Amino acid sequence: MTRIVAVSGSRSADSTTRAALRVALDAAADAGAETDLIDLAAVDLPLYHPDEGAQGDSEELKRRVREADGVLAGTPVYRGSYSSTFKNFHDFCGSDEYENTAVGLLATAGGGSYGGTLEHLRSTFRNVHAWTVPHEVGIQGASSKVETGAAPATSDGGPRITDDDLRRRTERLGRVVLEHAERVRK
Repeated sequence: MTRIVAVSGSRSADSTTRAALRVALDAAADAGAETDLIDLAAVDLPLYHPDEGAQGDSEELKRRVREADGVLAGTPVYRGSYSSTFKNFHDFCGSDEYENTAVGLLATAGGGSYGGTLEHLRSTFRNVHAWTVPHEVGIQGASSKVETGAAPATSDGGPRITDDDLRRRTERLGRVVLEHAERVRK
C-alpha cells in the first residue's frame, strides 16, 4: 500500500495548516493510501544541531518520512516564508528521507500572500532530491476558510474547508501526491 505522511509546521492549537492537511490526507486515504500525520506541535524536536546525533523524536520522525512514498508538507506563512517550526524539522531531514518521494506543498496565510512560501518550499525540497508535484495549494485568509475542529462541520467530525473550490483543490492535492508517489515507487 502506498503511504502518505503529512507534516504540519504549525504550533497553533487551532491550526488551519493542520486542518487543511487533514482534508488532503482524507482524500488520499479515500483514494487508497495509508496515511499518517506528523504534527510538529506535538513532538519533542529541539533545535537542530549538526554536531549532535539523535535529538528528541528526530530519529522516529525521520523514519516516518523515509518510509513514506509521498509527503504533504504544510506550513503557515510567517514573514513571507515558512515557519521556523517547519524549517527546524526540515533541517533534520535530507536526501535519505526524501529521495524518490513525491511531495505536495500547502501554505496557509492569515492575510498576506503565500507565493513566496511555496517557492521557498519547492526550492528546499529540490535540494533534498524530492519530487515536488506541480499541483500545490495556497490559502489566503485561511482563518475564514478553514474550520479547525473547534466546531467540526463534517458528518465524521473532521475539518472542513468552507470554500468549495479551495476544498476541491486541497482534496486534489492529496490525490495528486498519491498518484505521483505510486509512479515513483515503480
